[in-house]
Amino acid sequence: MAIEDCSPTGIDISQTDFGYTMSLVCGKYKMIIMYWLAEYKPVLRFNELKRCLGTISFKTLSNTLKEMEADKLIIRTEYPQIPPKVEYSLSERGKSLIPVLDLMCEWGAANRL
Repeated sequence: MAIEDCSPTGIDISQTDFGYTMSLVCGKYKMIIMYWLAEYKPVLRFNELKRCLGTISFKTLSNTLKEMEADKLIIRTEYPQIPPKVEYSLSERGKSLIPVLDLMCEWGAANRL
């Protein structure tokens, strides 16, 4: 597919295939969360994710996970117990983006200055 097909001129970028893909992965933490779930541990609880991401606030992580769940990139599994237990994993749709993230990582490795 040529770039002209993905992002034709004269059209708002948000209305293109490229813009749609970027809307799913944009944000400071979304790609990192996906990478953690794909490469290190396929199921993580909220506090585990928070520790993995370091300086992220509770609110930012919560909002990011809600967005990713709404976009069907992750699956949120809630267990009815006390204290509440919630786990996150990649959906099939989220897993389908991992090759794209891998290519970005390879490009970074080859082009880092």
